Amino acid sequence: MVPHPTLVIAAAALHLASRLAYVVGVGAALRLEDSRRVFTSRYGVEGGFEKFRALASPVMALDAITFVFMALVTMGTLHLSVPTWLRIAVGAVLIAVAIGVKLWARNTLGEKAYYWHNFFAPDDWSVPVKPGPYRWLSNPMYTVGYLHAWGFALAVASWPALAFAAFDQAAILAFHWLVEEPHYRRLSARTDSDSVAAHRR
Repeated sequence: MVPHPTLVIAAAALHLASRLAYVVGVGAALRLEDSRRVFTSRYGVEGGFEKFRALASPVMALDAITFVFMALVTMGTLHLSVPTWLRIAVGAVLIAVAIGVKLWARNTLGEKAYYWHNFFAPDDWSVPVKPGPYRWLSNPMYTVGYLHAWGFALAVASWPALAFAAFDQAAILAFHWLVEEPHYRRLSARTDSDSVAAHRR
């Protein structure tokens, strides 16, 4: 069945808006906290973090929900010369691998780190010892952990979902390099400076 163009456009626009709200909106909030302490200066460390998480969590959930909705609306638009069972099986494997890696990384870092707690409590940050999947991957959540989007798009045979899987992953990697990486570099530099100063004393 060919989806109605208006519904396809609406579903795609909804997911695009949700993804931008995630990477741009959440990213801007983290940058403001990092530079101006907009949450912690008003609510304290834990209060500011909880305030941010209450705002970011539904945005992140909506991003995932709108992707699934868009993929289902455009289901059957991707035509591959492979058996249906094989396409679904490969998609399922990608989803399973991605979810497994995401959960492993989240359990390794802790729930608070999943919501960027060190932006709100930088004094508690220490150089990671790279446990769990971080032994082999510098960013497992945004690399292998994004295979679920590709897998779901493949399983439902949606070419728009495949296109958005590529866009979404590129967007979250840009988020990492523009928001997270500068923050971690500053924390690492400060930690190294404190370590040198301690040795000098």
